[in-house]
Amino acid sequence: MEYRIDKNKLIDILKIWDSFIRREIRLIACGGTALTLLGIKPSTKDIDFLVPAEAEYSHLIKLLKDLGYKNESGFRWIRDDGFVFDIFRGKHIHTTEILFSPLRKGGNICIEIGTTHIYVGALNFYDLIISKIFRGTSADIEDSISLLKIKREQIDLKKLLLRYKKTASYDINPKRMLQNLSAFLKQVNRKIMNVDKIIKEIELWL
Repeated sequence: MEYRIDKNKLIDILKIWDSFIRREIRLIACGGTALTLLGIKPSTKDIDFLVPAEAEYSHLIKLLKDLGYKNESGFRWIRDDGFVFDIFRGKHIHTTEILFSPLRKGGNICIEIGTTHIYVGALNFYDLIISKIFRGTSADIEDSISLLKIKREQIDLKKLLLRYKKTASYDINPKRMLQNLSAFLKQVNRKIMNVDKIIKEIELWL
């Protein structure tokens, strides 16, 4: 059975966590979790949070253990309710290292959920799209297309491309990351707007 979680259920879980916390923990939603909290997707299968501050990360992990979550892998935590939480630390999301801390100004979008100690933000649109294109699955590409389509006026495509190129330069396989970008732009070209010139420019980077 595939479990999915909507915004309200996710907020309910975070409020339970909040009731056991006595210090601030800043959670930055990424992936489908961010899109769900932003109202762009109705639900998500993956629950992904980035905890940029090391001390806050350690405190959260202790809390998860106290609440009965088990560590399935390096960043994956599960409980018998069927929901899986991927908790990343610092600036790493899966294998992607974003350029800047999401705690700096403009790094995240505040999501008000009525908690006292837990701050929830959604990763900024640029790093959200970049981290999804880096993974490169068809679902991630589609999510990126949806975000760009809905938030088109708030996303500077040139800024996105330059930021993507710089992020890719730090990856172990930058060429593959640029190929993922090319695949994404071909979908943009087909579904949103003409970006033929940009695609040709990207191909020169390869």
